Amino acid sequence: MAGVYIHIPFCKSRCIYCGFFSTTSLEMRSLYVDKVIEELGCRRDFLKGEDVDTIYFGGGTPSLLSAREVERLLSAIYTIYNVRANAEITLEGNPDDLTQPVLHDLYRLGVNRLSMGVQTFSDQRLRFLNRRHTAMQAIAAVEHAMQAGFDNVSIDLMFGFPGQTLTEWQEDVRRALALHVQHISAYSLMYEEGTLLGCMLDAGKVREIDDALSLQMYEHLMDVLEAAGFCHYEISNFALQGMESRHNSSYWHGIPYLGVGAGAHSYDGHNRYYHSDSLQDYMEGKPLVEERLTENERYDEFVFTGLRTAEGIRLDALERRYGQQRLAYCMKNAQSHIEHGRLVLEGDLLRLSRQGLFVSNDVMSDLMIGG
Repeated sequence: MAGVYIHIPFCKSRCIYCGFFSTTSLEMRSLYVDKVIEELGCRRDFLKGEDVDTIYFGGGTPSLLSAREVERLLSAIYTIYNVRANAEITLEGNPDDLTQPVLHDLYRLGVNRLSMGVQTFSDQRLRFLNRRHTAMQAIAAVEHAMQAGFDNVSIDLMFGFPGQTLTEWQEDVRRALALHVQHISAYSLMYEEGTLLGCMLDAGKVREIDDALSLQMYEHLMDVLEAAGFCHYEISNFALQGMESRHNSSYWHGIPYLGVGAGAHSYDGHNRYYHSDSLQDYMEGKPLVEERLTENERYDEFVFTGLRTAEGIRLDALERRYGQQRLAYCMKNAQSHIEHGRLVLEGDLLRLSRQGLFVSNDVMSDLMIGG
Protein backbone atom coordinates (compact mmCIF):
# COMPACT_ATOMS: atom_id res chain seq x y z
CA MET A 1 0.00 0.00 0.00
CA ALA A 2 1.32 3.46 -0.92
CA GLY A 3 0.28 7.01 -1.69
CA VAL A 4 0.86 9.51 -4.48
CA TYR A 5 1.11 13.22 -3.73
CA ILE A 6 0.90 15.82 -6.51
CA HIS A 7 2.10 19.31 -5.59
CA ILE A 8 0.32 22.10 -7.43
CA PRO A 9 2.27 25.24 -6.48
CA PHE A 10 0.09 27.86 -8.17
CA CYS A 11 -1.88 30.51 -6.27
CA LYS A 12 -3.72 33.60 -7.48
CA SER A 13 -2.53 35.43 -4.38
CA ARG A 14 -0.36 34.58 -1.38
CA CYS A 15 -1.76 34.30 2.14
CA ILE A 16 0.22 36.19 4.76
CA TYR A 17 0.84 33.09 6.93
CA CYS A 18 1.80 30.60 4.24
CA GLY A 19 5.23 28.99 4.48
CA PHE A 20 4.61 26.36 1.78
CA PHE A 21 6.20 26.64 -1.63
CA SER A 22 3.88 28.39 -4.06
CA THR A 23 4.02 30.79 -6.99
CA THR A 24 1.64 33.21 -8.66
CA SER A 25 3.13 32.48 -12.14
CA LEU A 26 -0.09 30.94 -13.45
CA GLU A 27 1.00 31.07 -17.09
CA MET A 28 3.26 28.06 -16.42
CA ARG A 29 0.39 25.82 -15.31
CA SER A 30 -0.14 23.80 -18.50
CA LEU A 31 3.58 23.15 -19.05
CA TYR A 32 3.89 22.22 -15.38
CA VAL A 33 1.19 19.56 -15.72
CA ASP A 34 3.13 18.13 -18.68
CA LYS A 35 6.27 17.97 -16.53
CA VAL A 36 4.46 16.27 -13.65
CA ILE A 37 3.10 13.61 -16.00
CA GLU A 38 6.63 13.09 -17.31
CA GLU A 39 7.92 12.65 -13.76
CA LEU A 40 5.17 10.17 -12.90
CA GLY A 41 6.41 8.01 -15.76
CA CYS A 42 10.10 8.38 -14.96
CA ARG A 43 9.58 7.35 -11.34
CA ARG A 44 7.23 4.45 -12.00
CA ASP A 45 9.51 2.05 -10.04
CA PHE A 46 9.72 4.16 -6.88
CA LEU A 47 6.77 2.44 -5.18
CA LYS A 48 8.11 -1.03 -6.07
CA GLY A 49 4.78 -2.25 -7.41
CA GLU A 50 2.80 -1.38 -4.28
CA ASP A 51 -0.88 -0.66 -4.84
CA VAL A 52 -1.75 3.03 -4.64
CA ASP A 53 -4.38 3.53 -1.93
CA THR A 54 -4.42 7.34 -1.83
CA ILE A 55 -3.91 10.19 -4.30
CA TYR A 56 -3.62 13.72 -2.95
CA PHE A 57 -3.57 17.00 -4.88
CA GLY A 58 -1.97 19.54 -2.52
CA GLY A 59 -0.56 22.99 -2.88
CA GLY A 60 -0.61 25.83 -3.51
CA THR A 61 -4.13 25.80 -4.88
CA PRO A 62 -5.02 22.61 -6.80
CA SER A 63 -8.53 23.96 -7.42
CA LEU A 64 -6.94 26.30 -9.99
CA LEU A 65 -6.45 23.29 -12.28
CA SER A 66 -8.92 22.91 -15.11
CA ALA A 67 -11.04 19.78 -15.31
CA ARG A 68 -8.96 18.68 -18.30
CA GLU A 69 -5.72 19.07 -16.32
CA VAL A 70 -7.08 17.04 -13.39
CA GLU A 71 -8.26 14.39 -15.84
CA ARG A 72 -4.83 14.20 -17.50
CA LEU A 73 -3.05 13.79 -14.15
CA LEU A 74 -5.44 11.12 -12.88
CA SER A 75 -5.29 9.28 -16.19
CA ALA A 76 -1.49 9.19 -16.00
CA ILE A 77 -1.52 7.87 -12.44
CA TYR A 78 -4.07 5.17 -13.28
CA THR A 79 -2.09 4.18 -16.40
CA ILE A 80 1.31 4.01 -14.68
CA TYR A 81 0.42 2.68 -11.22
CA ASN A 82 -1.80 0.02 -9.70
CA VAL A 83 -4.55 2.13 -8.14
CA ARG A 84 -7.00 0.40 -5.84
CA ALA A 85 -10.66 0.50 -6.80
CA ASN A 86 -11.60 2.25 -3.55
CA ALA A 87 -8.63 4.64 -3.51
CA GLU A 88 -9.08 7.90 -1.62
CA ILE A 89 -8.59 10.80 -4.05
CA THR A 90 -8.33 14.18 -2.34
CA LEU A 91 -8.13 17.64 -3.87
CA GLU A 92 -7.41 20.75 -1.84
CA GLY A 93 -9.38 23.81 -2.89
CA ASN A 94 -10.22 27.40 -2.19
CA PRO A 95 -13.98 27.92 -1.68
CA ASP A 96 -14.23 30.62 -4.35
CA ASP A 97 -12.81 28.24 -6.98
CA LEU A 98 -15.24 25.44 -6.10
CA THR A 99 -18.26 26.55 -8.08
CA GLN A 100 -21.08 24.16 -8.94
CA PRO A 101 -19.74 23.33 -12.45
CA VAL A 102 -16.21 22.74 -11.08
CA LEU A 103 -17.51 20.48 -8.30
CA HIS A 104 -19.59 18.42 -10.74
CA ASP A 105 -16.53 18.01 -13.00
CA LEU A 106 -14.31 16.90 -10.09
CA TYR A 107 -16.88 14.38 -8.90
CA ARG A 108 -17.29 13.03 -12.42
CA LEU A 109 -13.52 12.59 -12.73
CA GLY A 110 -13.35 10.43 -9.61
CA VAL A 111 -12.20 12.89 -6.95
CA ASN A 112 -13.97 11.59 -3.85
CA ARG A 113 -12.64 13.79 -1.05
CA LEU A 114 -12.35 17.57 -0.82
CA SER A 115 -10.22 19.57 1.59
CA MET A 116 -11.33 23.21 1.70
CA GLY A 117 -9.25 26.03 3.15
CA VAL A 118 -12.07 27.81 4.97
CA GLN A 119 -9.89 29.06 7.89
CA THR A 120 -12.55 31.29 9.50
CA PHE A 121 -16.11 32.51 9.02
CA SER A 122 -15.13 36.09 9.78
CA ASP A 123 -14.80 38.19 6.63
CA GLN A 124 -12.61 40.61 8.55
CA ARG A 125 -10.12 37.89 9.49
CA LEU A 126 -10.25 36.43 5.98
CA ARG A 127 -9.20 39.83 4.60
CA PHE A 128 -6.45 39.99 7.22
CA LEU A 129 -5.11 36.64 5.97
CA ASN A 130 -5.37 37.84 2.34
CA ARG A 131 -7.75 34.99 1.54
CA ARG A 132 -9.74 35.34 -1.69
CA HIS A 133 -13.07 34.00 -0.46
CA THR A 134 -15.78 35.24 1.89
CA ALA A 135 -17.58 33.37 4.64
CA MET A 136 -20.69 33.04 2.44
CA GLN A 137 -18.61 31.59 -0.41
CA ALA A 138 -17.18 29.00 1.98
CA ILE A 139 -20.65 27.96 3.15
CA ALA A 140 -21.92 27.81 -0.43
CA ALA A 141 -18.93 25.71 -1.57
CA VAL A 142 -19.59 23.08 1.09
CA GLU A 143 -23.30 22.96 0.30
CA HIS A 144 -22.65 22.73 -3.45
CA ALA A 145 -20.08 19.96 -2.90
CA MET A 146 -22.62 17.83 -1.10
CA GLN A 147 -25.22 18.53 -3.77
CA ALA A 148 -22.69 17.37 -6.38
CA GLY A 149 -22.39 14.02 -4.59
CA PHE A 150 -19.39 14.47 -2.28
CA ASP A 151 -19.85 12.74 1.06
CA ASN A 152 -16.29 13.23 2.33
CA VAL A 153 -15.61 16.93 2.84
CA SER A 154 -12.94 18.36 5.13
CA ILE A 155 -12.51 21.99 6.11
CA ASP A 156 -9.49 23.74 7.62
CA LEU A 157 -9.97 26.16 10.50
CA MET A 158 -7.52 28.51 12.21
CA PHE A 159 -7.59 29.95 15.70
CA GLY A 160 -5.38 32.35 17.62
CA PHE A 161 -5.75 35.42 15.42
CA PRO A 162 -4.42 38.69 16.86
CA GLY A 163 -7.16 40.09 19.07
CA GLN A 164 -9.46 37.08 18.63
CA THR A 165 -11.69 36.28 21.59
CA LEU A 166 -12.82 32.89 22.83
CA THR A 167 -16.40 33.82 21.93
CA GLU A 168 -15.39 34.54 18.34
CA TRP A 169 -13.64 31.17 18.08
CA GLN A 170 -16.68 29.43 19.55
CA GLU A 171 -18.77 30.98 16.79
CA ASP A 172 -16.37 29.69 14.11
CA VAL A 173 -16.63 26.17 15.53
CA ARG A 174 -20.42 26.41 15.72
CA ARG A 175 -20.68 27.49 12.08
CA ALA A 176 -18.31 24.72 10.99
CA LEU A 177 -20.46 22.07 12.68
CA ALA A 178 -23.59 23.52 11.12
CA LEU A 179 -22.19 22.59 7.69
CA HIS A 180 -22.29 18.86 8.57
CA VAL A 181 -18.85 18.16 7.11
CA GLN A 182 -17.18 14.83 7.83
CA HIS A 183 -13.72 16.09 8.77
CA ILE A 184 -12.22 19.19 10.40
CA SER A 185 -8.54 20.15 10.61
CA ALA A 186 -7.76 22.98 13.04
CA TYR A 187 -4.49 24.80 13.53
CA SER A 188 -3.23 27.64 15.67
CA LEU A 189 -2.11 30.59 13.52
CA MET A 190 1.66 30.25 13.07
CA TYR A 191 4.08 33.14 12.67
CA GLU A 192 6.69 31.48 10.46
CA GLU A 193 9.96 33.17 9.67
CA GLY A 194 10.02 34.57 6.15
CA THR A 195 6.25 34.91 5.83
CA LEU A 196 4.54 38.30 5.69
CA LEU A 197 2.82 37.50 8.98
CA GLY A 198 6.18 36.71 10.59
CA CYS A 199 7.54 40.04 9.38
CA MET A 200 4.48 41.83 10.77
CA LEU A 201 5.13 40.25 14.17
CA ASP A 202 8.80 41.22 14.09
CA ALA A 203 7.83 44.80 13.21
CA GLY A 204 5.36 44.99 16.09
CA LYS A 205 2.36 45.40 13.78
CA VAL A 206 0.58 42.38 15.31
CA ARG A 207 0.78 40.52 18.59
CA GLU A 208 0.32 36.82 19.31
CA ILE A 209 -2.54 35.94 21.60
CA ASP A 210 -1.88 34.73 25.11
CA ASP A 211 -0.86 31.07 25.42
CA ALA A 212 -3.56 30.42 28.01
CA LEU A 213 -6.24 31.74 25.65
CA SER A 214 -4.88 29.63 22.78
CA LEU A 215 -5.13 26.53 24.99
CA GLN A 216 -8.70 27.47 25.94
CA MET A 217 -9.57 27.64 22.25
CA TYR A 218 -8.02 24.24 21.58
CA GLU A 219 -9.81 22.71 24.57
CA HIS A 220 -13.15 24.15 23.44
CA LEU A 221 -12.58 22.66 20.00
CA MET A 222 -11.93 19.22 21.47
CA ASP A 223 -14.94 19.34 23.78
CA VAL A 224 -17.42 20.48 21.15
CA LEU A 225 -16.25 18.22 18.32
CA GLU A 226 -16.05 15.14 20.49
CA ALA A 227 -19.58 15.84 21.79
CA ALA A 228 -20.70 16.07 18.14
CA GLY A 229 -19.35 12.58 17.41
CA PHE A 230 -15.96 13.46 15.96
CA CYS A 231 -12.95 11.30 16.76
CA HIS A 232 -9.83 13.28 17.68
CA TYR A 233 -7.55 10.94 15.77
CA GLU A 234 -4.52 13.23 15.38
CA ILE A 235 -3.42 16.36 17.23
CA SER A 236 -4.92 18.74 14.65
CA ASN A 237 -7.48 16.47 13.00
CA PHE A 238 -11.02 15.38 13.83
CA ALA A 239 -13.26 13.06 11.82
CA LEU A 240 -16.57 11.28 12.00
CA GLN A 241 -16.25 7.52 12.37
CA GLY A 242 -14.47 6.03 9.35
CA MET A 243 -13.83 9.40 7.69
CA GLU A 244 -10.23 9.89 8.78
CA SER A 245 -7.86 11.10 6.06
CA ARG A 246 -6.24 7.93 4.76
CA HIS A 247 -3.54 9.87 2.92
CA ASN A 248 -2.41 11.98 5.85
CA SER A 249 -2.64 8.96 8.15
CA SER A 250 -0.11 7.22 5.91
CA TYR A 251 2.43 9.94 6.76
CA TRP A 252 1.96 9.35 10.47
CA HIS A 253 2.28 5.58 10.08
CA GLY A 254 5.40 5.54 7.92
CA ILE A 255 3.73 4.26 4.75
CA PRO A 256 5.75 4.97 1.56
CA TYR A 257 4.54 7.70 -0.75
CA LEU A 258 5.65 9.23 -4.02
CA GLY A 259 5.65 13.02 -4.17
CA VAL A 260 5.87 14.66 -7.58
CA GLY A 261 6.11 18.30 -8.54
CA ALA A 262 8.18 21.27 -7.46
CA GLY A 263 8.92 21.18 -3.73
CA ALA A 264 7.33 17.74 -3.30
CA HIS A 265 8.77 15.16 -0.90
CA SER A 266 8.79 11.37 -1.23
CA TYR A 267 9.48 8.61 1.29
CA ASP A 268 10.38 5.01 0.46
CA GLY A 269 10.19 3.64 3.99
CA HIS A 270 13.86 4.36 4.69
CA ASN A 271 14.90 7.68 3.15
CA ARG A 272 13.38 10.90 1.87
CA TYR A 273 13.72 12.52 -1.53
CA TYR A 274 12.63 16.00 -2.51
CA HIS A 275 12.61 18.64 -5.22
CA SER A 276 13.86 22.13 -4.42
CA ASP A 277 11.33 24.91 -3.83
CA SER A 278 11.94 26.37 -7.27
CA LEU A 279 9.56 26.17 -10.21
CA GLN A 280 12.42 26.99 -12.58
CA ASP A 281 14.62 24.19 -11.19
CA TYR A 282 11.77 21.73 -11.55
CA MET A 283 10.91 22.73 -15.11
CA GLU A 284 14.61 22.45 -16.03
CA GLY A 285 14.75 18.91 -14.67
CA LYS A 286 17.12 19.50 -11.76
CA PRO A 287 17.68 16.16 -9.95
CA LEU A 288 16.03 15.13 -6.72
CA VAL A 289 17.83 15.61 -3.43
CA GLU A 290 18.20 12.40 -1.41
CA GLU A 291 18.10 12.66 2.37
CA ARG A 292 19.48 9.50 3.96
CA LEU A 293 18.09 8.98 7.45
CA THR A 294 20.15 7.45 10.25
CA GLU A 295 18.61 4.86 12.57
CA ASN A 296 18.31 7.51 15.28
CA GLU A 297 16.50 9.85 12.87
CA ARG A 298 14.10 7.08 11.88
CA TYR A 299 13.47 6.33 15.54
CA ASP A 300 12.77 10.02 16.20
CA GLU A 301 10.27 10.15 13.33
CA PHE A 302 8.58 6.99 14.60
CA VAL A 303 8.13 8.57 18.04
CA PHE A 304 7.11 12.01 16.75
CA THR A 305 4.58 10.85 14.17
CA GLY A 306 3.20 8.04 16.34
CA LEU A 307 2.54 10.25 19.34
CA ARG A 308 0.65 12.72 17.14
CA THR A 309 -2.04 10.06 16.68
CA ALA A 310 -4.74 8.97 19.12
CA GLU A 311 -3.46 5.39 19.20
CA GLY A 312 0.11 6.43 20.00
CA ILE A 313 3.10 4.17 19.40
CA ARG A 314 3.34 0.40 19.68
CA LEU A 315 6.31 -0.46 21.86
CA ASP A 316 6.74 -3.92 20.32
CA ALA A 317 7.05 -2.29 16.88
CA LEU A 318 9.53 0.23 18.28
CA GLU A 319 11.72 -2.56 19.68
CA ARG A 320 11.43 -4.67 16.53
CA ARG A 321 12.48 -1.80 14.26
CA TYR A 322 15.00 0.07 16.40
CA GLY A 323 16.21 -2.35 19.05
CA GLN A 324 15.95 -2.88 22.77
CA GLN A 325 18.38 -0.07 23.59
CA ARG A 326 16.19 2.59 21.96
CA LEU A 327 13.10 1.10 23.59
CA ALA A 328 14.80 1.40 26.98
CA TYR A 329 15.75 5.01 26.17
CA CYS A 330 12.15 5.82 25.22
CA MET A 331 10.66 4.30 28.37
CA LYS A 332 13.24 5.88 30.68
CA ASN A 333 12.41 9.35 29.34
CA ALA A 334 8.69 8.61 29.26
CA GLN A 335 8.50 7.63 32.92
CA SER A 336 8.20 11.13 34.37
CA HIS A 337 5.51 12.04 31.82
CA ILE A 338 3.58 8.86 32.70
CA GLU A 339 3.79 9.66 36.42
CA HIS A 340 2.56 13.23 35.84
CA GLY A 341 -0.29 12.13 33.58
CA ARG A 342 1.03 13.52 30.30
CA LEU A 343 1.55 10.07 28.77
CA VAL A 344 -0.62 6.97 29.16
CA LEU A 345 0.80 3.43 29.02
CA GLU A 346 -1.85 0.84 28.15
CA GLY A 347 -0.34 -2.58 27.65
CA ASP A 348 1.98 -2.22 24.69
CA LEU A 349 0.70 1.22 23.64
CA LEU A 350 2.14 4.58 24.70
CA ARG A 351 0.06 7.65 23.88
CA LEU A 352 -0.45 11.25 24.88
CA SER A 353 -3.14 11.94 27.46
CA ARG A 354 -5.53 14.85 27.02
CA GLN A 355 -3.27 16.81 29.37
CA GLY A 356 -0.26 15.79 27.29
CA LEU A 357 -1.80 17.18 24.11
CA PHE A 358 -1.31 20.70 25.46
CA VAL A 359 2.45 20.17 25.87
CA SER A 360 2.91 17.61 23.10
CA ASN A 361 6.05 19.15 21.59
CA ASP A 362 7.86 19.07 24.94
CA VAL A 363 6.83 15.46 25.61
CA MET A 364 7.86 14.28 22.14
CA SER A 365 11.17 16.12 22.34
CA ASP A 366 12.03 14.36 25.61
CA LEU A 367 11.54 10.96 23.99
CA MET A 368 13.52 11.75 20.86
CA ILE A 369 17.25 11.13 20.68
CA GLY A 370 17.78 14.28 18.65
CA GLY A 371 15.40 16.23 20.87
